[in-house]
Amino acid sequence: MRYILAVLLLTPSLAFAHLDPGAHGSFAAGATHPLFGADHVLAMLAVGLWAAVLSGRAIWLLPVGFVTAMAVGFGGALLGLTLPAVEPLILASVLILGLLVALAVRLPAIWAVGIVSVFGLFHGGAHGAEIGAATALDYFAGFAIATMGLHLAGLALGLLVMRLGSQSVVRGGGGLVAALGAWLVAAG
Repeated sequence: MRYILAVLLLTPSLAFAHLDPGAHGSFAAGATHPLFGADHVLAMLAVGLWAAVLSGRAIWLLPVGFVTAMAVGFGGALLGLTLPAVEPLILASVLILGLLVALAVRLPAIWAVGIVSVFGLFHGGAHGAEIGAATALDYFAGFAIATMGLHLAGLALGLLVMRLGSQSVVRGGGGLVAALGAWLVAAG
């Protein structure tokens, strides 16, 4: 597993060209968009891990808040609104969300939702800016489902590991996400 991650992180992002909506369909282009970038994958997994650390209502509020804000960012991009510093904030989301998990930062759910929502807004803006020839609704459905799937993967992993009595492993996963986020920031 770690070798696959190393290969993915060391491969230039140009090798991860997004699917052509004309050849593969708008839904497939949207669904693969968050899966082909280490920054997106790591941030989405970290949202799920942090939700597991926070537990309670945060388990569903963080993923839903992120995807809702992502929809707003996507809609804004379709209307021609551009957010400043989209790529740096996406990279920062990996680093910050990883640190929140690594440090097991406990905030009230509303504050945690606010944090992930800010990052979701920028991730959605990036998706909207890169829509190309895709049909908006199908493309959105694809990347929203893929994003929620990554959130749920992080959440399930976090809950499982914590149920086995090892919050330190979840925190270590957050540390790994933060370290990879720092590496992406330095490489970017």
